[in-house]
Amino acid sequence: MSPRRFLFTVSLLAFLLSACAALPQDNTPPPANTVAVPSPTPTLIPTESPTATAAPLPLVPNFERIAIVVLENKEFGTVVQSPQMPYFNELAKSYTLLTEYYAVTHPSLPNYLALIGGDTFGITFNCESCFIDAQTLPDQIEASGRTWKTYQEDMPSPCYPRPYAGNYAIKHNPFLYFKPIRLDTARCERSVVPFTQLSADLAAGALPNFIFITPNLCNDAHDCDINIADDWLKTLMGQLQPALDADGKPYLIIITWDEGQGNRSCCGLPQEAGGRIATILISPQAQNGFQDDTPYTHYSALKTIEQAWGLSFLGRAADESNALIIAPWK
Repeated sequence: MSPRRFLFTVSLLAFLLSACAALPQDNTPPPANTVAVPSPTPTLIPTESPTATAAPLPLVPNFERIAIVVLENKEFGTVVQSPQMPYFNELAKSYTLLTEYYAVTHPSLPNYLALIGGDTFGITFNCESCFIDAQTLPDQIEASGRTWKTYQEDMPSPCYPRPYAGNYAIKHNPFLYFKPIRLDTARCERSVVPFTQLSADLAAGALPNFIFITPNLCNDAHDCDINIADDWLKTLMGQLQPALDADGKPYLIIITWDEGQGNRSCCGLPQEAGGRIATILISPQAQNGFQDDTPYTHYSALKTIEQAWGLSFLGRAADESNALIIAPWK
C-alpha cells in the first residue's frame, strides 16, 4: 500500500471510532425535548372484607325459670272480657294473649299428662291408679342439670298418695301418675310438694327452674266461681312475679286452663277435642299488649319449654302440627 493510501485508511478508522463514541448509551437520559412515557402501574383489585353479621336470635329465649299455673274447665269466651275476672283480663291485655290455644281432650287428667308427658297415654277419664312408665319433662329437666317442683294446693304432704284430701285432687297432679317419679321416694318428696312450700322457697330465694302450680278445687274455678279464681291468681302473682323480676334473669309465666267447656280443636287433634282456652304469657322477653292468633295446643306449650332449654321433644310435642310458640318473643 502506498503511504498516501495508508494515511487515508488510518484517518477513516479514527473518524469512525470517534463517531461511535459520540453515540448515546442505554443509561444516558433522553434528550430534553423527549417526553418520557411512564411504565404501567399494576392495578390492585380490592378484596371484600367479610361483613360481620349478628348471630341469629334463638327461636325461644333461654329462660332461667319457667312457671305454669293451671286453672280449670273454662272456655276462652267465658273468661276473656268477663267482669268476674278483672285481674286475669288485666294480664291478658298487658302481656301476650294466645287467642287460638286448645286443650287436647276431655276430661282434666289427660290434659295434665299432655303438658308434661307429650301424650295422653290412652287415658280417657280421671282415673286414680292408672300409672304410667314413661319419660316426662321433669326427667329431661334433671338430666339438663336444672331443678323442678310442683306446688299442689291443699296436698297434705309431699307425694301424698291418696286421690283426695279436702280440696286437693290427684287428677290435677300429673306428676304422681308417672312411675319414675312416684316410685322414687327421695325424688318425689323433694319435688312434689304442698303449695305452702312456695312461700318458703320465695323467702329463701330457692325457686327451682321449672315451677308447676295447681290451685285447689275451689281456687282453680273447678268448684267455685271464676271471681274466686281471679282473686287467688292476683295474690299468687303478687308474690311470684316480683320475685322473678328481682332475680333479673329471663323468665316465663304461663297461665292456662286444663280444658274448656266446648269441643273445639285444631292442629291435628280429633275433630272434637278439649275446647279453646285462654292462655297468657308473662315475660320480660315477650311482647306486651300482644295477641298471637297462631293455633296452639298443650303440646305446643311443652314443645316451647323444651326448645327453650335445648331438650328433645317428647311424644306429640314433636309433631309439626303442634306449632312452636315463637311469635311473642322480642
